[in-house]
Amino acid sequence: MFDVLVIGAGHAGCEAAAAAARRGARVGLVTFRSEDIGQMSCNPSIGGVGKGHLVRELDVFDGLMARAADRAVIHRRMLNRSKGPAVQGPRFQADRKLYRAAMAQLMAESGVEIIVAEATSMRTDGGRLTGLETSGGTLDCRALVIATGTFLDARIFVGEEIREGGRRGEQASVALGQQVREIGLAQGRLKTGTPPRLDGRTIDWSKLEPQPSDQDAWTMSALDDGCRIPQLACAVGRTNARTHEIISSNFDRSPLFAGAIEGRGPRYCPSIEDKVRRFADRDGHQIFLEPEGLDDHLVYPNGISTSLPADVQLDFVRSVEGLERVEIVRPGYAVEYEFVDPRRLRWTLEARDLEGLFLAGQINGTTGYEEAAAQGLAAGLNAAAHARDLEPVTFDRRTSYIGVMIDDLTLQGVSEPYRMMTARAEYRLALRADNATTRLGAAVLEAGCVSELRHMAITEHFERRSSQDWSSTGEGQADALYAPYVERQEREWAAVQRDTRVAIPPALDFASVPGISTEMAERLEAARPETLDQASRIRGVSPAALSALYVAASRRAA
Repeated sequence: MFDVLVIGAGHAGCEAAAAAARRGARVGLVTFRSEDIGQMSCNPSIGGVGKGHLVRELDVFDGLMARAADRAVIHRRMLNRSKGPAVQGPRFQADRKLYRAAMAQLMAESGVEIIVAEATSMRTDGGRLTGLETSGGTLDCRALVIATGTFLDARIFVGEEIREGGRRGEQASVALGQQVREIGLAQGRLKTGTPPRLDGRTIDWSKLEPQPSDQDAWTMSALDDGCRIPQLACAVGRTNARTHEIISSNFDRSPLFAGAIEGRGPRYCPSIEDKVRRFADRDGHQIFLEPEGLDDHLVYPNGISTSLPADVQLDFVRSVEGLERVEIVRPGYAVEYEFVDPRRLRWTLEARDLEGLFLAGQINGTTGYEEAAAQGLAAGLNAAAHARDLEPVTFDRRTSYIGVMIDDLTLQGVSEPYRMMTARAEYRLALRADNATTRLGAAVLEAGCVSELRHMAITEHFERRSSQDWSSTGEGQADALYAPYVERQEREWAAVQRDTRVAIPPALDFASVPGISTEMAERLEAARPETLDQASRIRGVSPAALSALYVAASRRAA
């Protein structure tokens, strides 16, 4: 009998399994192939603005992602370095092979048992989960975490070619997808995509703008293990009028526009054909050319994910300066998959209608490794709590981006892939990437889910905070810088909650309100609420958007 079984060895599954094991559970991880552990299906990068915040929070809980990234980093950039620390985002480009090796090693040290099999159906009894049927036999468990990513009843699209699969060359989880639909959890289908992989030896790097790695060797994890490997430069290219002409003349061959793909794709990471159609007035779009490893000639062209036919991909890629002679090693593709309605989940990510079932990652309608891993942490900690009768671990949106994400998902649901951004948090000035240990350390120690080394690091961090020289540290200086702004932000949010009858000017341009994302502006524009109270009842409008709206309305009234 397992305490916890986890389906899927991607970012959500690995974090869920390791987190459950850290709480003392006997854990089994079910995967199609053991070599899939820590696989980076798309871009070999970790972090970014909002996403980097999630990784730092995950790290405080002894998550695996930050430590694996430190062992595999080949290019590091602190995004928004010229801005304040609240919106700076740590981002790593990783060596794909080294990252997978690091994750496999961390998983081997976790005590989790790896089970190579296909999960075919859940076993239940009286509204309670009791086990899992697999291609290798029946496994009994007290709790189950489904973290199937894009594999649930998935299909891959390359132009007119359509086939079953959750990742290129790998099968889909069809039988389990059918059961998820039968028990009423499924909400619909979403879509994501990946660009073609280029042969870096056929790129004329001299024609491209170089993008060097940061000089200072900062780390993603607070537990710096001293690993330092060579850093590579990336480069920046740009599409042009000829590129856009090739793409637009082949819209009829795109499964996205021909109606073959039903699911909605990520708003903040659209395919190149979607960019060309939606932003027809633009004369070009950036392409970030990112090496995939130290001993690998593959290059990831970030910014041109596509499901156009392979011959069209080659034509438009070769229209870009510096890529005139480039060879495509593997064409890009789109993948469409089943997802569940996250409003059917509790804050612990346990299904409301099936005791012992937890869901994490893209199956909940999110996009990105970091969002998946953070949900994996929450699901794993609480699956172990369910199995071993421990206290649940919940995340507050006032103290963490993990809390913001889970709160948004379980209360608002999704209509498109959810991506973390700092604009989603109404307390974003207090939720910095550099103060994750301060924000979450006490809760971590109380949950008892970390190693002795991590416990010691957190304790020492709080001791340093109480020392006289704390104010001279980077975090101490940022604390002082933001203190008056954080105080004002808290007053504004208290006012939002107290005075929901504040009128919203009829002619207010929601897109021009600072702090309101394009997604929130579209929701508000469609409903045109007259008061803050009405705005608060629009599905998908976040507390962060309400806070920004309150400030804008108050200033107009003054």
